[in-house]
Amino acid sequence: MKTLFARFAKDESGATAIEYGLIAALIAVALITVLGTMSDELEATFTRVQTDLATANAQ
Repeated sequence: MKTLFARFAKDESGATAIEYGLIAALIAVALITVLGTMSDELEATFTRVQTDLATANAQ
């Protein structure tokens, strides 16, 4: 029984998978944050273009 627990304590294969999962989660959070910021800027740009086109067509 002691050897089973000792072998389980030394096994690090699960730790590697957890580390990769944490890295993937961190990258996902970073992407969501960056894309959220960019979406506001893109929306403002397209709104400005729409307004400029409407003004140009009205003339």
